[in-house]
Amino acid sequence: MRTTALTAAGIAAAAALVMTGCTADGGQSDGPVTITYTNFISNDGNEENLQKIVAAFEEEHPDITVEVTTLPYADYGTALQTDLAAGTVSDVFDLEYANYAQYQANGVLAEIPVEDPSVYRESVLEAYATDGKQYALPSSFSTVVLFYNSDLFDAAGLEYPTSDWTWADEQAAAEQLTDQAAGVWGDHQPVSFYEFYKVLAQNGGEFLDESGTKTAFNTPEGVEAAEWLVGKSGTVMPTVEQGQGTPDFDTNLFSDGKLAMLHTGIWMFGAFADVPFGWDIAVEPGNTQQASALFSNAVGVSSGSKHQDAAAEFARFLTSSDVMVETRLDAGWELPVISDEAALASYLELGDPANRQAVFDSLDQVALPPVVAKGQQEMQDIMTEELVEAQAGRKTVEEALASASERIDAAIG
Repeated sequence: MRTTALTAAGIAAAAALVMTGCTADGGQSDGPVTITYTNFISNDGNEENLQKIVAAFEEEHPDITVEVTTLPYADYGTALQTDLAAGTVSDVFDLEYANYAQYQANGVLAEIPVEDPSVYRESVLEAYATDGKQYALPSSFSTVVLFYNSDLFDAAGLEYPTSDWTWADEQAAAEQLTDQAAGVWGDHQPVSFYEFYKVLAQNGGEFLDESGTKTAFNTPEGVEAAEWLVGKSGTVMPTVEQGQGTPDFDTNLFSDGKLAMLHTGIWMFGAFADVPFGWDIAVEPGNTQQASALFSNAVGVSSGSKHQDAAAEFARFLTSSDVMVETRLDAGWELPVISDEAALASYLELGDPANRQAVFDSLDQVALPPVVAKGQQEMQDIMTEELVEAQAGRKTVEEALASASERIDAAIG
């Protein structure tokens, strides 16, 4: 999972310069044109795969040439903000959901017409729409699912997790699968902001109010969600003192065959490919409803582009064409956000996990991370800090949520 954030002030200042480049006719000129695309998605191994998609686009659109710039993810945010401020941003560029609201509100993004929205997964496409207009197109996604060690389930005589499971089912299985004397634990779920907003959604709660400037989680639903997370510690999940929360602790525990269930992202498939036991995945259980964490990349068209029509055409091709789908699936390169499951059939047949269908089923009900105009990182850090205080027993869950709400309101208001 990747998260970056440009400051709202920086984007607002840059937007004024970007807007000065707009043309009255939507930015399309006659004759052959060259458009620019700056990305991070292909960095570190998929540059040739991206070029394959670009070449197919140029063959299909001989009057449009695409110049590609690929940057390391760590450098991308700074470079993009610099280009925005200078008015030199590319016609098409990568963005993440965490930055979408700021870009859109500050006029950085041009509207991208979508003739057939059904091509995309509805829940992901809608994440990049505002007031019924599409301002970015999703290029890839990852979700969090429930991994489980089927050998441990078999040894305990338990049924495997299914899409019908609730928190109660997960808890009951975790208790039966935990054998602390043998160092075997039933469950692991990080105690963090990223898990809390999701389990809050699974319990029918909201992290922010409608204004997006005040918290809304200090409620009975929020308390129950927080208790669901921190209550695992020391019962069905190791404590902080036992290593919980340290880097790779949970994945190593799973790989060692000492963890029955693990909440983590589909990006871990490769890491678990060679473990010496059976494993599979299921859609994460919910309480009042299911809600899977969704992380997504997208592409936007600059509102200052002089070739907006050509740029939009490329954005659509880059996110929905058959060539893109085939290239991504063949390369194992982040899943495309398309709705045609027949086109994704080869992904379902790649082997472990057997239930790859759960990856797509998890998109039916998603929980997007709460995003604010200012104080995003502070909000995330405060929430995690307070939850860990409750996990460690230094605060009650009620005290931790009250403190988190007060501190976050001050940071984002």
